[in-house]
Amino acid sequence: MAQRCLIVDDNERFLAVARASLERDGLQVVGTATTVAEALDKAGTLRPDVVLVDVALGAESGFDLARQLVDRYPGLRAGVVLISTRREDDLAELIAASPAVGFVWKADLSASAVRELVATEGR
Repeated sequence: MAQRCLIVDDNERFLAVARASLERDGLQVVGTATTVAEALDKAGTLRPDVVLVDVALGAESGFDLARQLVDRYPGLRAGVVLISTRREDDLAELIAASPAVGFVWKADLSASAVRELVATEGR
C-alpha cells in the first residue's frame, strides 16, 4: 500500500512538480498546502502518513509547523520530513531541534528518500 503524503510549500509550481514526481515514484499525494493553517487543517482531514514541510513558508516557519503537526497529531511523529532549497548543513541545528524525522534537500527529493527516512524512524 502506498504511503499517503501531504506536501506543504508556499511555491505552487514546486508543489505541482513534486506531486507529479512523488506519485510517479509510488507515493500517494493526498493533498498540498501553502500555509500553516491549511496544512494543519488538511493533516486532520486527510490523515497522511507523511507530511513534507518546507522550512520556509513565506512569512511562516516550517519548523513551527513541524512542532504543531506532531503536537496536534501524535501519529505523525514518525512522518514529518523537512524539505528546503537550502542545504542541510545550513539548517543543522534547527533540524536537530525539530521533531521531524529528518531532512531532504529539494534537489534530492524522491519517494525513496522519503521512504528511507520514515522507515528508519519507524524501527
